[in-house]
Amino acid sequence: MRMHYEPDDDDFEAARDVLVGRLERWAGQVQGSAAVDAFAVAAALDYRHGATVDGRLGLWEPRHVEAFLLDWAPRSVTVLPGEELPEAPEALRLLLRYLDATGLADPRGTALETLLGAVDDAAAGYPRAMADRTRWGLAKFWTTLAAEQGVDLGSPSALARFSERARRGEVPYDEDVLQAIAARHMTEGPPGALRAEPQLPVILPSPETLRAEAGRVTLLGMLQGLAEWAGREGRPVTATGRLKTSDARELAERLGTGDSPPAAVRSVDDLPRLSLVFELAKAARLVRVAKGRLYAVGKAAGDLKDPLALWRRAFSAVFGMRRPLLGAKSGWHAESMLFDAYEDVLPDVLNTLYSLPHPMPWPRLRDSVDHAYRVRFQLDGAAHRMWFDDAHRDLRVVLDLLEELGAVERPVGLADPVYRSLPLPTGTVAPAPGRPAGIAELRAGQAPVPVPDTDEPSDGPVELIRLTALGAWAVRARLLDAGRDAPLVGELAHAPAAGLLGILAEHYDTESARLELDRWVQCHGGPEHAFPLLLDAIRTMPYRTRGQAMLETLTAALPEGEGNRFTLPLRYDPQLAPFAIGVLVSRGLLAPEDLTEVESLVMVAEGMLQFLEVTGPDGFGDAIRAQGADFREALDVALTAPHPDHAAIRDLREVAARLPRTPAARAGRRPGTTARPARGGKPGHARRR
Repeated sequence: MRMHYEPDDDDFEAARDVLVGRLERWAGQVQGSAAVDAFAVAAALDYRHGATVDGRLGLWEPRHVEAFLLDWAPRSVTVLPGEELPEAPEALRLLLRYLDATGLADPRGTALETLLGAVDDAAAGYPRAMADRTRWGLAKFWTTLAAEQGVDLGSPSALARFSERARRGEVPYDEDVLQAIAARHMTEGPPGALRAEPQLPVILPSPETLRAEAGRVTLLGMLQGLAEWAGREGRPVTATGRLKTSDARELAERLGTGDSPPAAVRSVDDLPRLSLVFELAKAARLVRVAKGRLYAVGKAAGDLKDPLALWRRAFSAVFGMRRPLLGAKSGWHAESMLFDAYEDVLPDVLNTLYSLPHPMPWPRLRDSVDHAYRVRFQLDGAAHRMWFDDAHRDLRVVLDLLEELGAVERPVGLADPVYRSLPLPTGTVAPAPGRPAGIAELRAGQAPVPVPDTDEPSDGPVELIRLTALGAWAVRARLLDAGRDAPLVGELAHAPAAGLLGILAEHYDTESARLELDRWVQCHGGPEHAFPLLLDAIRTMPYRTRGQAMLETLTAALPEGEGNRFTLPLRYDPQLAPFAIGVLVSRGLLAPEDLTEVESLVMVAEGMLQFLEVTGPDGFGDAIRAQGADFREALDVALTAPHPDHAAIRDLREVAARLPRTPAARAGRRPGTTARPARGGKPGHARRR
């Protein structure tokens, strides 16, 4: 049982239905809940899978609870006349408890009790939100309207006639409601979400180390000095909110900006470095202009004393500095695509650099951004070369500031072979050589570093771009704020054993998993105490596919020889033997002919159990029909095997009892019967999808 599926993964619906079925049984046996709104549980999983950027089914936070109950369900879940409102709050409570009880909950999410409290808070507004037609989606609006007007929703011809009447304006409806729905659809989009690319786990220094690194950033000292100079009493500024020339000369010398000597300064424009510090301080809300004076912002006083907090303020401010960095939208900047797409391109660039194992050469970064421009603006690289050149220049302006801030590094060297072996996108253009005039001087006391002018990472030394530790720390915070998955090595040190292995199996590469496991073991009393906890988590995992993945991950995360030695004795463990044999066979330590007769029977059963779990009962039945007698014979063997998971064998036996056995049934549907509902369908619930 995976808890993360790609948006177009056909296995999701089968896995969802298996999970919902298991939850129903668990609710009856453990929670004493006689009735479960299975549709509402499935809807909650649908929301987490298809309407969030990360799609992690097991990770819930209060914002997800509120969004599901008060936004997604009102927009997407249709309640026809005469139908009862789905018991979504209670269904969500059961789902959250079930995930926690079975080890499926992502340990990086919010604690169960806090989540249940969030459900209680949102539940009060749930009926009202479901009844508010302005919250509905367009499809829900027209479907409900058709049903209210007596249209048979099961008749395609009736629906077609209704649609035609609606197009002719013959269907009465509330125009204000439809206008509100359409406006919301235009601004917020459909109730789905564009799935974000996954990020690799990163390793970050301690907060103390990051704070020390921030304290060494020269630009922060200038920001502190500017705020101190402005003070609570304020300093006079010009009518346009700029520094007076005399004050600017004094301030540039006081801050040590490295601008032109005071005697050569005729206006603030002659002090580009000071001007940038001034604009950054305003964007970071360290100073503000009010009534002709420049004041230090009182609420920022605490951050000015904490280098790390001040650094994050400054970094966050860069995302709002399009105009100060790139100039007014006039002249050449009218053609700069980065100016028009700044708020989208800058986060994408930083997210691209985040968690990369090797620095990215400038040509690769440049061409990936160019590709985004072509898609967004429908441009041709050759025909719009000047536009691309201008956008490259602007991107370098932004990178210069990020480098000065200590968020990125740009050494010159050879690109890693992983970049040199990849073909460049077609239609690329050469970057403007060097750095823009007026920005290179931001590197106080240093000569501008020449940037090799090359299109190909394989041509020789090239500019390499990577995030610093500070940059990675800040980008990760932004990713988490956006609801994206950004694993951090060490964050699972105190997670439950099942949560640890589940996350490592789905989201960690082998090396990162090894580091994370080592830290977890150290925090749980060393190998002698930690490994029994891990094995118990695998034993008690009720999902066979997940238990198998957990043991495979644990074995792979151990040093090569140690992993094999750890797993070999588990072949004789009464409960873990099927998992262990599977791992040993996949690693080449056991061959099928090495298995005893009993082990062979057990592994046939294990294969059937895992197959049933992946496909669900409907998919399992499809396999019987497609593969016929051979598959049925293997199933009969599995049902008599001495497999240790008696509950799973009982489920398999129940599914097998409902399968047809006649040749006609294996070849297709039996004559005289109606077609099965589509996978995942439940009578009376399909209309709510």
